[in-house]
Amino acid sequence: MEIRPRRTRGRTPLARAAGSGRVASVTDRTSATAPLKVLVYSDDVATRDQVILALGRRPHPDLPEVEYVEVATEPVVIANLDAGGIDLAILDGEAVPAGGLGIAKQLKDELDDCPPVVVLTGRPQDAWLATWSRAEAAVPQPIDPVELARVVVGLLRSTPVSA
Repeated sequence: MEIRPRRTRGRTPLARAAGSGRVASVTDRTSATAPLKVLVYSDDVATRDQVILALGRRPHPDLPEVEYVEVATEPVVIANLDAGGIDLAILDGEAVPAGGLGIAKQLKDELDDCPPVVVLTGRPQDAWLATWSRAEAAVPQPIDPVELARVVVGLLRSTPVSA
């Protein structure tokens, strides 16, 4: 059995906008771009799943779909970010043996073009550690999906999309 992609009456959002006589908006153009790549680091698969479930495939209608890169070890985080193409990194500050706060500090110190970083802290009072690590934002655990999405959408909107 062949699986075919679902059609939207044979026209893309840009084609619909062009055919309607109106000018295509930024939202229309954004929906046709490549997916955003978000790296999610935690040694705990349940934490990675919570982050991905909280954000979903499209955290905001104005943004392209999100493609997740799940990572469980520090060397793989560094290799992925060093290779480029990551639009945002979400790092678990409670991960062991390498916590996300220390990794964030290392990335900000060593990479010239480091993407925005969100660290997941153990409690709201640990937000000052995110400042030390030079992460752009901190979200406490347990993860509040609304808060995480608000922070991530804000950072992705202010970041140029990688090629």
